[in-house]
This record gives sequence, structure tokens and C-alpha cells, in this order.
Amino acid sequence: MATTVASPIHTSSSGVAGRTALTALAPIVWGSTYIVTTHLLPEGHPLFAALMRSLPAGIVAILLARRLPRGAWWWKSLVLGTLNIGAFFPLLFLAAQLLPGGVAATLGAAQPLVVAFLAVAILHERLSRWRLGWGVVGMTGVALVVLGPDAALDPIGLLAGIGGAVSMGIGVVLTKKWGRPDGVGPVGLAGWQLAAGGLVLLLPALLIDGVPPGIDGQAVAGYIWLGIVGALVAYTVWFAGIGRLPVTATALLGLLSPLVAALLGATIAGEALSAVQLLGFALALCAMLAGQLSPAARGARPSPAASGPGQA
Repeated sequence: MATTVASPIHTSSSGVAGRTALTALAPIVWGSTYIVTTHLLPEGHPLFAALMRSLPAGIVAILLARRLPRGAWWWKSLVLGTLNIGAFFPLLFLAAQLLPGGVAATLGAAQPLVVAFLAVAILHERLSRWRLGWGVVGMTGVALVVLGPDAALDPIGLLAGIGGAVSMGIGVVLTKKWGRPDGVGPVGLAGWQLAAGGLVLLLPALLIDGVPPGIDGQAVAGYIWLGIVGALVAYTVWFAGIGRLPVTATALLGLLSPLVAALLGATIAGEALSAVQLLGFALALCAMLAGQLSPAARGARPSPAASGPGQA
């Protein structure tokens, strides 16, 4: 009898761990965005870069899924695509332009805190003080990694950084709330949002940025990486994870993005990491890992009569 009960518990725990590890690949890939943008793409065309990252990937995903939205999912896809892609990308680039990268990354690391409160307001979940606390620890760790002594605080940049965190935070929570229609997989959902976000960006990108004059082989490689790997693959994995994992815990995985960006900067650009930055790395990683648990899950001692899968 004991063996029969323990098996589902183990399977459930390993399944959640596997889904969490797979979902974590998305923010790891997003951590390469800064180094790809600065080293491969033409300068001064952030909206065009956002357009190339979203619209082609969305079209490819829709062709692969062979499904278009139906009914209410036309406007839901537009809302989610605007929040997660069409508004988030320009705000992200604007914050990166007006603020030191460390300040912009720290503001982005506030997204788990935004999601924690929005999950209460929109999903009617109980506020998890455990994950909220680790969100603060994670944001502190990211700040130690990426903030420098010369961090200037441009007010428009600050508003853009906060707006980006709020925009994607709302998008993440609504993605969790609305789920996916029957018969539509993560590729289709990602395609709808990427295409919708790309269409929102189309006119601003062409009217404000225009097409960069010198798109060489390196730029093409950068656009392909950002579009196929950084958008199509990463967002498919991300939206699949949001549908199956606790939304606040999933948002905490986003702490990996600025950490990977800093690590790539140290590896590729030769930027040395100080002891304080290494401490920040440790804090952010601890926060991300601890945030995948809950006090109930940590303290629970399953008995033969307990229902294992319900603990997740």
C-alpha cells in the first residue's frame, strides 16, 4: 500500500521539477538578448529589432500550428500580444537606452513582485508571503550583480522600466487566467501573441526607426537568433510553463535573464565579477530556487492517507 501511494507523489514532484527546468530555459535564452543586440544588430533601431523579433516568428508559429484564433481569442490574442510583446519590447528597449543596463535589469527583476500582487487581484489567489519575500531577495541579488556606482536615474527611463515590468506582469497573469482553447498547443498560443505584438509594432517601427541601411550577415544572424530561438522557441516554452506551474513561482524564473546577461558580459566582453556581484548571484539563485517551493510543500510530511498530487 505504501509503495502505491509514494509512486504518484514521486512522479508528481519529478514532473513539476522537469517542467520548471524546461520553463527556465526561456529566461536563460532571453539573457542573451542584450549581448546579441549590442554585438550583432545595427545601432539605433530598437523598434525595428523588436518587430523582427516578433512578427516573423509569429507567422512561422501560426503556419506550424495551422490554427487561427476563433471567437473571443481574436481580442484575447491582441491583448496578450500587446502586453507581452507589443508594449513590453519598446518599453524594455527605451529603459535600456535611457538607463544604465544595471538599473533597467533591476527594474525588470521586479516583475515577480508585480505578478504576486496581480495574481491576488486577477486570479484571486492568496498572497504568498513566502514567494513575495523571495521576490524581494531576488531583486536585491540582481541589483548587486548589475548595478554600478554610476547608475543614473532618468525619470522617463524609470517609468519605462517599471511600465515594462507591469505590462509583462499583467500579460503573464492573464495568460494564466485565460489558458489555451481546446486543441491549441503552446506553439499556436505563442504564434498568436507574437504575431499580434508584431502587428502592433509594425507602423511605429517603420515610421520611427525605418529599416536599418546596412543589414549584414551578422545582423541577419542576430535577427534569426532573437526571432527563432529568443521568441518562437522561448515563448512557446514560457507559455507552456505558465499554464502548468504556479504563476508567481514561474515569474521568479525570470531572475535568470539578467544573471545570464551579466554572465555573458563577463565571458564575452571580459567584464570581471566582483565579490559583491558573486554574492548577488548567490542571492538571486537562492531566491529563484526557494520560490519554486511553498511553506506547505516544504513542511508537508505525506502519510499513506495523504493525497500526493494535491501538494503541488
